[in-house]
Amino acid sequence: MYCHLPEKTTRPETDRRGFTLMEVMVALAIFSIGILAVGTLQITSSNSNTGARIYTEEYTWVVDQIERLTALDYDDAALNAGTRSVVQGPYTISWTVTEDSPVTDTKSISVTATGAHPQARPLTIDFIKAR
Repeated sequence: MYCHLPEKTTRPETDRRGFTLMEVMVALAIFSIGILAVGTLQITSSNSNTGARIYTEEYTWVVDQIERLTALDYDDAALNAGTRSVVQGPYTISWTVTEDSPVTDTKSISVTATGAHPQARPLTIDFIKAR
C-alpha cells in the first residue's frame, strides 16, 4: 500500500539573527551605568586637578618668599621679630620671625600661604636663618 503524506504547511525557516527588545534594554542599562561611572570619574579628576594646581601655586609663592627672605641680610628690617604679610595674587603670604630660636644668633622663620579659593588650605614652611 502506498500512503500519501501531505506536504508540510509550515512557514519556511527565516533568518532570525536580530536582537529581542529585552536584550536591547539590558544592553542600554549596562551602557548607561558605565557612562554614569565615567562622568563621576571625570568630575573627581577635575576636582583633584584643581586642588593640585592650588597646592602648587601656594608652594611656589611660599618658596619664592623664602628665597627673598634668605637673600636679605640677617639684620634687615623684614627679618625683625614679629609677623608680616603681603598679598600676591589670590594668596596672602605671611611670615613670622622668632629671634634666637632654636639657638643663639639664628632666626626661626615660618612662612605661610593662605588662598581665597575654597579648596585652598594653608601651607606653612619653616626654615632657620643663621647670622
